[in-house]
Amino acid sequence: MSTHTLSLLVENRHGALSRIANLFSGRGYNISSLAVAETEDQTVSRMTIVVAGDEDILEQIVKQLNKLIDVIKVIDFIDQPIIERELLLVRIDTSKANRHEIIDLCDIFNARIVHVAQKSVVVELSGPTSTVDDFIGLVKPFGVRELVRSGAVAIAQPKS
Repeated sequence: MSTHTLSLLVENRHGALSRIANLFSGRGYNISSLAVAETEDQTVSRMTIVVAGDEDILEQIVKQLNKLIDVIKVIDFIDQPIIERELLLVRIDTSKANRHEIIDLCDIFNARIVHVAQKSVVVELSGPTSTVDDFIGLVKPFGVRELVRSGAVAIAQPKS
């Protein structure tokens, strides 16, 4: 089973997200990550969908996505290099004893502390999903009170 990152350009209309999500759920596929926002054209949104699955079934899903009225274009990034990022906001328990360790981890990962309270900090990190996963793994022992992830967004890497 492989992971696919799909980029869809869709008409920015009521119900488009629901129709697309139903296509995946109808086939028994769980969407690992979903990010949606308007593009430079307010009438068009870009959906970045990350899903793991069998190549043949995913090929059928891509064909069916292309048939949906709201879908303008579907790109399966399976065979091309991409630039992928995800945003993380995480509230981490802190004490005087461990605050410097957390600051050091933030420096290593190029994360920003965006809020400081007496017993916690909120950290913002943007990077590839694997980097976000690694950071979470390292801060969990300190105590994660709350965690929010945006889901991956991706764009094709420009050719030289």
